[in-house]
Amino acid sequence: MEENNFEEGKVLLIDKPLRWTSFDVVRKIRNLIRIKKVGHAGTLDPLATGLLIVCTGKFTKRINEYMAQEKEYTGCITLGAITPTFDLESEPENFKPFNQLSDAEINNATAAFTGEILQIPPIHSAIKQQGKAVYLKARKGEEVILEPRKITIHSFEITQINLPHVHFKVVCSTGTYIRSLANDFGAALGSGGYLSELRRTRIGNFNVSDAQTIEQFAECFNPPSN
Repeated sequence: MEENNFEEGKVLLIDKPLRWTSFDVVRKIRNLIRIKKVGHAGTLDPLATGLLIVCTGKFTKRINEYMAQEKEYTGCITLGAITPTFDLESEPENFKPFNQLSDAEINNATAAFTGEILQIPPIHSAIKQQGKAVYLKARKGEEVILEPRKITIHSFEITQINLPHVHFKVVCSTGTYIRSLANDFGAALGSGGYLSELRRTRIGNFNVSDAQTIEQFAECFNPPSN
């Protein structure tokens, strides 16, 4: 692959691996294609996998356009506890019973989180206040106050229940925090809950089934020897 092609602009669909940050992917691609102008269209947390749109060269101008498109996720909410980060980046605490919950209660609880709703983002997030990411304040134990944001959950479907694990599929607007959704969903059920697994499967018309792993992309530059 020629450097000039990437300078002119390409949209790369990458299946982000577990424990990589979105910037880890950008940095790896930047090193492989040897140009500086590389960016991603929508952060995935380190513990999430799935579709990451990476733009190169002149196509970085389209990043905001891709970020604004609706997104689809699959994942798992673990009921019966909460975590400070709303996911497994921190240890579960405040354990509560969950076996009393019926499948009907769990399925019916999705209705309150469907449509246009107000959502408070996690304090352990990269949202900036006074030029600093709020997670830096949260890690120091400082108080963080975030205002609710208007988002749209187009659909929230429970795909499997095996308590304490509740598997789901969500289609939502940009700006939605699935970690917050998991925390709020657990609170609504009275058991608490946190996000224990997340995979982004679609952004607009781009699907993770069309994405490459970072290893597959790297092979274009370092083909395996016979």
